[in-house]
Amino acid sequence: PVAGGGQVRWRTLLRSDGLHQLGTGAIEMLAGLRLRTVLDLRTSAEAELAQSPSDELARLGALTTHVSLIGEDAEELPYELDQIYDYIIDSRGSQIGAAIRALARPDALPALVHCAAGKDRTGIVVGLVLAALGVPDEVVAADYALSSLYLDPRHTAVIGQLMASTGVGDEIVTALLASPPALMLGVLGRARKHGGSIAGYLGAHGVSDDQLAALRTALVTGSDKGTETGGEPHGPR
Repeated sequence: PVAGGGQVRWRTLLRSDGLHQLGTGAIEMLAGLRLRTVLDLRTSAEAELAQSPSDELARLGALTTHVSLIGEDAEELPYELDQIYDYIIDSRGSQIGAAIRALARPDALPALVHCAAGKDRTGIVVGLVLAALGVPDEVVAADYALSSLYLDPRHTAVIGQLMASTGVGDEIVTALLASPPALMLGVLGRARKHGGSIAGYLGAHGVSDDQLAALRTALVTGSDKGTETGGEPHGPR
């Protein structure tokens, strides 16, 4: 639901973990969604380690855009997840703005946003988009919290590298895989502290009012439409 009426359009803004294990069936499913943009938030090293099927996605008509949300040295990140999120909001606003501008391009949607796990960098970018549309914070946080149901550390490049290179214990790895709603609520609150509002934060990092309006036009559908695509109900995206 969106404040003032309407809902986020079904199957238009997707989030995912790395795409390197996509099989033929998954590629065909994405083809059926008429995907136009793949936004890859990983570092160059991650992208090289777990290569996406960019050529196949391009044949579907999907443009892949890379914006490393954390820079290129993941080893310098703190271990605590809330500190990582604070760092991204405090220090990587320009990259957040670039990512969201890529989604606001004409005909950029449907779009799939991904990183390694589809939870942290992807969760922040998608969470900020949803909040900018007017989705209530508690709904954004609930959508984010679903992430932990689907994660597998064996398929998460950054966490796998962390385990191998630092020998951190299972307890820390488990914490990194968590997605409690409070983390996303903290992200939204911190962004508002910087910018006065989500739109203000994004505006300070290069996302114009026109671009936010374009996202709303593309992503919000009237509440009288009820359901989208094949009669499926609106739900977590």
